[in-house]
Amino acid sequence: MFHQYQDIMSVYDVSEALYIGKNRVYKLLENGDLKGFRIGKVWKIPKRNLEEYVMDQSSN
Repeated sequence: MFHQYQDIMSVYDVSEALYIGKNRVYKLLENGDLKGFRIGKVWKIPKRNLEEYVMDQSSN
């Protein structure tokens, strides 16, 4: 899943992969629904965390 992306993804990558806006990605990160970390002001999302988020959403 998401093979074309690097192991550490940006907000732009996640928005592109999920076909959602960047603001929605920021909300998912801030709410803790999607796990990521910040380096300064820039969010980074491990690809495995995105895969876990997608799997969790598909089971709901």
